[in-house]
Amino acid sequence: MTLSHLHPEPQLAAGMREARPTRRTVLRTSLSFGLAMAMMDTSAAATGAPKVRVGAEILIERHLDQLRGKRVGLITNHTGLAGGQHLVDVLAKTPGVTLAAILAPEHGFRGAVEAGAKVGDGRDDKTGIPVLSLYGATRKPTPAMLRGIDLLVFDIQDIGVRFYTYISTMGLAMQAAAEAGIPFLVLDRPNPLGGETVGGFMMERAYISFVGQFEIPQVHGLTVGELANMIRGEKLIGGVEKLDLRILAMDGWKRAMRWPETGREWVRTSPNIPTFITALVYPGVGLVEGIPANEGRGTDTPFLQLGAPWIDGGRLARRMTAARLPGARFAAVEYVPRPLPGVANTPRFQGKTVSGIRITVTDHKSYLPVETGMHFLSGLAAEARASGTALFDKTAMFDRLAGTRRLRTLLEKGAEGAGIVAAWTPEVEVFKRRRMPYLIY
Repeated sequence: MTLSHLHPEPQLAAGMREARPTRRTVLRTSLSFGLAMAMMDTSAAATGAPKVRVGAEILIERHLDQLRGKRVGLITNHTGLAGGQHLVDVLAKTPGVTLAAILAPEHGFRGAVEAGAKVGDGRDDKTGIPVLSLYGATRKPTPAMLRGIDLLVFDIQDIGVRFYTYISTMGLAMQAAAEAGIPFLVLDRPNPLGGETVGGFMMERAYISFVGQFEIPQVHGLTVGELANMIRGEKLIGGVEKLDLRILAMDGWKRAMRWPETGREWVRTSPNIPTFITALVYPGVGLVEGIPANEGRGTDTPFLQLGAPWIDGGRLARRMTAARLPGARFAAVEYVPRPLPGVANTPRFQGKTVSGIRITVTDHKSYLPVETGMHFLSGLAAEARASGTALFDKTAMFDRLAGTRRLRTLLEKGAEGAGIVAAWTPEVEVFKRRRMPYLIY
């Protein structure tokens, strides 16, 4: 299947206006780009519509005429589905629309490249459109990439976690668009974790990297459109304050929704996030990448099991069960990580039996991704002390993912999971108030 993804550049006379850093004007922007999405949210509920409709679908249905005569650059990957087809395929055959380039993030246009592996340039086999890599020689669109582009569009399904790199790609592309004087359009999509789940330490400026580009919590509870608003409004990356930012909102999405409530089919967002449940667990277990343990890579259930030769799986499972964390069950497990080409070529402890725990999510609505992760980390710290193993073997990586050194310090001091959560709660409450002007839904 050829991946497809692209967007129209709205013309000011035709409707879509520049996004503003207030809830009211952002909603009005969405309306002016086409439909009264906030109003249609109410009508969708009344008619029992089973699905949230994403920005790309609304674009195809109502606003392709606004792309005619434009040369469009589309930042997308395999997740850019709209009504069962890729926007690239739609735009490529729309008269008067020139899809000049597809720009691909980490994992590539088809989402099949292993985490951290460089992505090369290429050409879409079906349409012949150039595919330019934003995870190879550069992670920010270059002036050459944007030459002749009238509108830069972002349409990627994110998972709502600060260290998942699609939002870093979006921020750097916003910066490049601002520098080039090109309008930037975000086709909004749901945050799979919902809009009410927020947690984890705030990113500190000293630890900003591609796996943490913005001073936001580990889980931020924003859609990509809302985050784009906040990036510009709070100047979370340099040079974006004058960006011509436009957002096409969803129809039917509510903040309390997690992915299953959207009625939409899950598309593997990257090789090791094959299901929504994986995405739900990932924010906590993903931090294990800085610890000498296997986070399920090299198995059919990445991030849903965790192990290492120095872990007593039974003891760790009992500890996690005693914490009485909602929405989850924990069991001891032994497994052998194995190479999986294109998914996990060299997983930690490949070919070795590791002991650990398996996570079963029993209620996705009540599961606490970051809080559960803090209890995991506290339990791993206790296992490391009991076995005489150093807890961290990649301290710089762990601190970049955590966004701070404070989490590592707490773990080294033997802090319990509840104590770690208490440590970041005040700053998260400040963030929640700070983000309010940028909320669309």
